Amino acid sequence: MNLADIRTSYRRGKLRRTDLHKDPIEQFNLWLKEACDAGIAEPTAMSLATAGADNRPLVRTVLLKGLDARGFVFFSNLESRKARQLAQNSNAALLFPWLVLERQVIVTGPAEKLSSAEALKYFLTRPRESQIAAWASRQSTVISSRKILEMEWAKLKAKFDAGQVPLPSFWGGYRVKPVTIEFWQGRQNRLHDRFEYTLQPDGSWRLDRLAP
Repeated sequence: MNLADIRTSYRRGKLRRTDLHKDPIEQFNLWLKEACDAGIAEPTAMSLATAGADNRPLVRTVLLKGLDARGFVFFSNLESRKARQLAQNSNAALLFPWLVLERQVIVTGPAEKLSSAEALKYFLTRPRESQIAAWASRQSTVISSRKILEMEWAKLKAKFDAGQVPLPSFWGGYRVKPVTIEFWQGRQNRLHDRFEYTLQPDGSWRLDRLAP
């Protein structure tokens, strides 16, 4: 297989300045709805890139669980690698790869930890099995086998069988506060449409077209 021969010609759409909402969050919500309506698997999945004090980047997929004018929210174990990196360097990047629609959205900005109240509010909406999993998995630590993880989950399931699963002290959320938001639409001949919103000191957004 010759990887260089794998090519796709993007023809689904185009993006003009006049198509874009003046508020990038509103524009994102429009594209997210279209991604959902298109039946894309996991439309809220986003790649999260972080780098700690050693400047070695890591990227993984997490799920968007909240969005408003303040930013993009996700949840995680607060002792995980991503959490440790964000404690050392709060700058993060998000990528939404809606490739079926030949679209991407890239978000950059600092990540701030959510309050315990915000984390609890979301935690109570999770399926009970997922709540227990948050307790069972010490995310990013080395384990010798999957059986140990499953045994821990079963033990905690029995422990919490009689009542509500409490919020773990080591589990919570983050909000990425956008500084830039880029909307990318694939076009023919690799002449893609790219528009980037940049937050200004007065809270307004500047919109620029970027070369592909």
